[in-house]
Amino acid sequence: MDSFDALYLRYREPVLGYFARRVAEPEVAADLMAETFARALVSYRTAPPEAPLAWLFAIARNLLIDSARRGQVEASARRKLHLEPLVLDDADIQRIEEVAEAADLVEMVRATLSATEYEALRARAVDEESYAELALRMRCSEAVARKRVSRAIANVRTVIEGSR
Repeated sequence: MDSFDALYLRYREPVLGYFARRVAEPEVAADLMAETFARALVSYRTAPPEAPLAWLFAIARNLLIDSARRGQVEASARRKLHLEPLVLDDADIQRIEEVAEAADLVEMVRATLSATEYEALRARAVDEESYAELALRMRCSEAVARKRVSRAIANVRTVIEGSR
């Protein structure tokens, strides 16, 4: 798999969630996500980023600001790459709404956890760091790293059960 394909597959939902929480219509969120990745692809060819998530969110933020200013989603990068316009069906729109709800849940969890717990959980669950890597990076023992992840999971479980 091409490295940009992997980048897209890994970060499409966080980017889509970012837009889905900020715009009223799922179609607009999808257009903004598509243009974000098209712009990223154009830049990626010459200089792959060192911090891809931060880089994508910088592109997304700038695109959102430009789109709000213009009153429409710019499609210049998609045109440059000769990409077809997006056509969404009801299932696509429902999926975008689900991503927005999941993003809201992530924000709620993030607000509930301490910075250390959130960092430990993210490193283990999202970045798939081993406990040894996590302990080394957080400058603690593996036992402490495991406890931080365990505590974070327990807190997340409480938040999820409370939101039902």
